[in-house]
Amino acid sequence: MTLSISELRAAGRADLSGRWGESAMLTFVFVIIISILQGTCSAATLLWAPGLGEGLIGLLLIPMYWGYEMTFLSLHRNQDGDPFDIGHLFDGYTGGRFLRVFTTIFLYELFVILGLVLLIIPGIYLALNFALVPYLIQDNAELRNMSALRLSHEMMRGHRLRQLGLFLSFLGWILLALLFTLGIGMFWVLPYISASMANFYEDVKADYEAQMSVTAETDSEETDHYQK
Repeated sequence: MTLSISELRAAGRADLSGRWGESAMLTFVFVIIISILQGTCSAATLLWAPGLGEGLIGLLLIPMYWGYEMTFLSLHRNQDGDPFDIGHLFDGYTGGRFLRVFTTIFLYELFVILGLVLLIIPGIYLALNFALVPYLIQDNAELRNMSALRLSHEMMRGHRLRQLGLFLSFLGWILLALLFTLGIGMFWVLPYISASMANFYEDVKADYEAQMSVTAETDSEETDHYQK
């Protein structure tokens, strides 16, 4: 049985218990790195190509966004090492991952952006369909590009509304952080969202694997029946 939205959020809080400060510090460093790089590139290209610098840096930072999200999957799984080691932000650039992480997530974001440009609802639908892509390329070393998008689409059947509800449930916290803490509260809200999303992925993955197991058993029984 899948977890409810409140259970997913509770699981996210449980993962972060005793580590809220570390997660906020990692988020702060993450935001500072992005701001410095974007500011530097923007200044360097301001005269001859305004906006180009931010666009290029945005693309090159895709693996860093991925590394940030994978921190919370590692935290949930209680893997060896410190999940909040700043070096993990750069995991997407090392170990031969860069091209696979960059091209796959770029393709995912491109489809979502095109959907939003054409009509908002298709963009939201695609965003929900492909929400598992970053986690899937972490768990499947050979998975990339359209294969990752197709698998995410398949796994998200029956879970899209729950994922949308999970995101919408954080809107109040986001507004409070932006309006009453001048954005400082987002250093705690973002980890909360990411930790809850990591739990959502694990929940969907378990449900999908259970379905595949039942299907495999059914196919095996049918094969045995026909052979007899």
